[in-house]
Amino acid sequence: MNTPNRRTLLACAAACAFALPGLVHAQAPIIIKFSHVVAPDTPKGKGAQRFKELAEERTKGRVKVEVYPNSQLYKDKEEMEALQLGSVQMLAPSLAKFGPLGVKEFEVFDLPYIFKDDAAFHAVTDGPVGAEMFKKLEAKGIKGLGYWDNGFHIMSANKPLHNVADFKGLKMRIQSSKVLDAQMRALGAIPQVMAFSELYQGLQSGVVDGTEGVPSNFYTQKIYEVQKHITLSNHGHLAYAVIVNKKFWEGLPADIRATLEGAMKDATTYANAIASTDNAAALDKIKASGKSTVYTPTAAESNEWKKALMPVHKEMESRVGKATIEMVYKAAGFVAPK
Repeated sequence: MNTPNRRTLLACAAACAFALPGLVHAQAPIIIKFSHVVAPDTPKGKGAQRFKELAEERTKGRVKVEVYPNSQLYKDKEEMEALQLGSVQMLAPSLAKFGPLGVKEFEVFDLPYIFKDDAAFHAVTDGPVGAEMFKKLEAKGIKGLGYWDNGFHIMSANKPLHNVADFKGLKMRIQSSKVLDAQMRALGAIPQVMAFSELYQGLQSGVVDGTEGVPSNFYTQKIYEVQKHITLSNHGHLAYAVIVNKKFWEGLPADIRATLEGAMKDATTYANAIASTDNAAALDKIKASGKSTVYTPTAAESNEWKKALMPVHKEMESRVGKATIEMVYKAAGFVAPK
């Protein structure tokens, strides 16, 4: 029987030492931390969960998606920096968040009454305009994967908001967007930037008097409990961009990346499909609670709001870019109110 010599044994030991970490590494899943600021039972929260399920199933466990809702990891202002630094791999911020990052063109989505319906929004995001907007993020180390729709904004306060005059002097919470700032000023209100995670307490304590948002967020964050009046103004539109750290994404194995792209496509279809039904259900629950009145403006009141807010489009040309605004007008089939 041949006995291995000392040199052979050492060579085998060295080979095993080098191979073992590789085997361990190959078995360890790729972790994607997906952070967002809303509740799990919202369209965004459900979309994130669906992506997690599809990604883990289709990669057969090679990828693990950890979802952190309700600002568990980062608040509005913190999360973008965390993504750029690689502390978190995936976010779904509202489109208003990209203006402060330096990509001002995204604030076109905040212009009042720019989308007449959900189809007009998707005509923009699902086509060349949406792709062109995502390209602008790459210089910031960010890759855009999909647009998630969450419907139209409503307004709330502790007084009825029927006419433009009703806004005078009210401190209204907004996201950090120069367009939204101009919008509130056009109504005679005082805009106040505040993190979404601080909104309930801000309204409860009177730091701010009112806010804008969508029914699913009003319900899940219990905004209706600290706001006596809600107006179904549909003046603005809320949407999110699912984004990843570009370096992380491009460093993934090609087969994994392709699988995740497919999972994101299907999660996007799902999130967009449930948005309108979730918002309608949330509005019904708010009405049933009896804690907040829900008011639908008359045609005359809506026209008064439009007359006050439409000048914001012209005012914001110097910031957002006239070419960008016109590009979105064309894709959305925008017709200025008369």
